[in-house]
Amino acid sequence: MKEKIQAFMAKRQAKGKRSYEIDMCNGPLLGKILRFAVPLMLSGVLQLFFNAADIVVVGRFTGHTALAAVGSTGALINLLINVFIGLSIGTNVLVARYYGAQDAKQLSETVHTSVLTSLVSGVILIAVGVAFAEPLLTLMGTPEDVLGQAALYMRIYFVGMPAMMLYNFGAAILRSVGDTKRPLYFLTIAGVVNVILNLFLVIVFHLGVAGVAIATVISQVISAGLVAICLMKTNASYRLELHKLHIYKDKFFGMMRVGLPAGMQGAVFSISNVLIQSSINSFGSTVMAGSTAAANIEGFVYTAMNAFYQTALSFTGQNMGAKKYDRVAKILRICILCVTVTGVVLGCGAYLLGTPLLSIYTSDPEVIQYGLERMLIVCVPYFLCGIMDTHVGVLRGMGYSIMPMIVSLTGACALRVVWILTVFQMNRTLFMLFLSYPVTWAVTAAAHFVCYLIVHHKMMEKAKAEQAEAAKA
Repeated sequence: MKEKIQAFMAKRQAKGKRSYEIDMCNGPLLGKILRFAVPLMLSGVLQLFFNAADIVVVGRFTGHTALAAVGSTGALINLLINVFIGLSIGTNVLVARYYGAQDAKQLSETVHTSVLTSLVSGVILIAVGVAFAEPLLTLMGTPEDVLGQAALYMRIYFVGMPAMMLYNFGAAILRSVGDTKRPLYFLTIAGVVNVILNLFLVIVFHLGVAGVAIATVISQVISAGLVAICLMKTNASYRLELHKLHIYKDKFFGMMRVGLPAGMQGAVFSISNVLIQSSINSFGSTVMAGSTAAANIEGFVYTAMNAFYQTALSFTGQNMGAKKYDRVAKILRICILCVTVTGVVLGCGAYLLGTPLLSIYTSDPEVIQYGLERMLIVCVPYFLCGIMDTHVGVLRGMGYSIMPMIVSLTGACALRVVWILTVFQMNRTLFMLFLSYPVTWAVTAAAHFVCYLIVHHKMMEKAKAEQAEAAKA
């Protein structure tokens, strides 16, 4: 009787430890994909809320010049951090694979390598961001009336890079095992603090862009601290122990193999976005402000869709680790369906509600009109971008990172740059500039689908060969 009670208690404890996790390798997929993706969507929205709060507060209480200053830094910030954020994608794939294969030793080494890599990356980014903020903004053609405030915002923002990196890598570890709820809780707390500090530092202390940057850094430190505590307190195989922090070469290069192409792709995407931002800058600060507000609203739509990229990545990674290859095609189909519905509903909805949404950021009717022009061309067909990214998530989860990088750089980035240097130059209008987005998404999504068909065929042939060998043995 005593043994039965002990067994029951052990089972209850094990169940409690895994309550935040999702079994991605067994059972129906749709419900689990939505369970995974919805908290991830909300987490992404809250993370965006950091920057949205910055933009709303400076737009309302400081003026459209400060609004343009904060907005003009977005593409450049993404350019500088995307290579390092890409490494967190490598963490996601490796952790998911070792977790699916139930390899505790390899999993622990991956976790400790990832956390230390995140901190080192953050320190490097402080130096880069502080030193090169103003020269790079000048190179982008940032107007004189915006440059000083934009550079100040960037320098303060980059002081928080170790915290941002730690949160991203830590959240990637949790996502890989199916836990998307706790990162949501952490970001809720940090988001509330960010909004309160924004209002306090800007309205009471009149710190302007410096105030919103300081608030963002503090909120990032809070979210990073919470995710680190979560990893240290867990009793699962992905537990973080500070004395074990070490960069294991094989795990680091494994992260690099998947993450570096992803990061380079993000960086080059950002270069094309920097080129577009420079083109927007040429229309003046009013157009910049309208584009900034619209892009921020679009960011919420993108983040909701991006949850299915992350879902496809984690689900595919775990099933590859468990050698359940037949589930990969189902994962892709369900994620494509979900991301398309999400993109169409939110993209069209955002445009139809564009005027009241843009009015949150600014009361200037000219700024609102420019924002609406961008949203019609970019936000309505945004689902194409979601389809493109979901294919990339499945390919990376299958262990292919260079292929989607090459396709994305050719289809989306190179084509976008060519468009700006040719088509846009022949017809220098905002419509023709923004049209580069949906055109390149459609082309690249089609190319990724062809790549997936090729890779999936090879994978199934390999699985058949393995089964034949096992049968002979």
